[in-house]
Amino acid sequence: MIETLKERVNGDAALVRRGRFLTTTFLFEIGRTAWLIAVHEGRIASVTKGPFVMPSSCFALRTTEAEWDRFCERRPPPGSNDIMALIKRRVLKAEGDLQVFMANLRYFKEALAKLRRDGAAA
Repeated sequence: MIETLKERVNGDAALVRRGRFLTTTFLFEIGRTAWLIAVHEGRIASVTKGPFVMPSSCFALRTTEAEWDRFCERRPPPGSNDIMALIKRRVLKAEGDLQVFMANLRYFKEALAKLRRDGAAA
């Protein structure tokens, strides 16, 4: 499912415009599976599946498969409906240069919400 992120985000002109000043690479881990996601001026440039020996990324988001499945439901339950709710519940860990993540929080929230089963932003 993560592999569809590029297509879903890049197909949303408003979301790409929101991230037009964002260029970064971040690590996204679900359980034992990792992806490096490169963003260039709001467009997802690449989604590369690991494993990685020493991945180079600005920050990392890590969660379990069960929590990610709940987040990706069409209508996720309270506490699983938003990446900040997952962080608050301590089931999603954000590590690294969080200034980039927080400065572009709405972009990341909407981009990851594109992975929901209906593909719509929350």
